[in-house]
Amino acid sequence: MSESSDQPTFEEPSAEVERPAGTARMPGAPREGYTKLPTGPVGIEPVVASGPADTAGMPAVQWAPNDDAVGDDNTRLAPWALVAAIVALVASWFVGWGIPLAIVAVVAAIMSLRRPVESRAIARWALVLGLAATIFSLGWLIWAAMQFEKLG
Repeated sequence: MSESSDQPTFEEPSAEVERPAGTARMPGAPREGYTKLPTGPVGIEPVVASGPADTAGMPAVQWAPNDDAVGDDNTRLAPWALVAAIVALVASWFVGWGIPLAIVAVVAAIMSLRRPVESRAIARWALVLGLAATIFSLGWLIWAAMQFEKLG
């Protein structure tokens, strides 16, 4: 390495890489070229709509965003999953037809475990009871299938 210069040197491009003046333009490009990148950020501007002419004398109503409603998700899924799991478990002690409700309870419990606003303890109980209800209901359905084999 030579110590003569700290700056890197660049050679001019050869004629093979220079763009000829009369080249075809890119399809869809305006005549003067693009002024913005096609993936650039999109500006958020308020939509201004004009109303009927008779509203010209009315006072203007200012719109203000409701910050309380934005981002607050007060719906809870874990308690509903727990109720469905309990009902499915009680039904699975007597008949096997509680399996659809048990599967709904398991899916709802898994969904509520993935949400940060849910009670994880309630969601875990719903998952465990829903799985137990699924197993008991499957046991009833397997027993009923074996009874049909004995009859036929």
